[in-house]
Amino acid sequence: MTAPASPLARPGFVYSILLATGMAAAVGTALGFQYIGGYIPCALCLLQRQPYYYAIPIAILAAISELVGLPNWITRALILAAGMLMLVTAGMGVYHAGVEWHFWPGPATCSTTASSMTTNAGDLLGELNTIKGPSCTDAALRVLGLSFAGWNVIAGILLAAFAFVGVRKAAS
Repeated sequence: MTAPASPLARPGFVYSILLATGMAAAVGTALGFQYIGGYIPCALCLLQRQPYYYAIPIAILAAISELVGLPNWITRALILAAGMLMLVTAGMGVYHAGVEWHFWPGPATCSTTASSMTTNAGDLLGELNTIKGPSCTDAALRVLGLSFAGWNVIAGILLAAFAFVGVRKAAS
């Protein structure tokens, strides 16, 4: 009789943990630019983060399902769901990048000016209702010609591809 394989030897576990880590790094980078770098996200930027917020726990559930010995198809389905969410965020990034490049109009909910937060605690509650995020049509920063939305497209596609490879590897 052979001993059960360690979790590190199981592709479903490894891919789900690496996928969750990669997604956390991607959304963590966006949060770092916001809270450390001072880049205020627009409405579309905030929407692009939501698939990460759903996919990270799903990938962690995939790892747990592999650890506790649930049927293989459950782990694979969870990894697949996380990968599909990464395609959703990539699609949202394509839309947002198109808005930034003025290929099509953005949503009416995006404001056209960005105000800074007050440092006066007495004015804080009054300003919460008046402060709006930056316009979705203006890229806050471009690195190698790509805005945050463009980099999200790349991250989403790479993470989705990684998830889909993980689904295949976990099947064997």
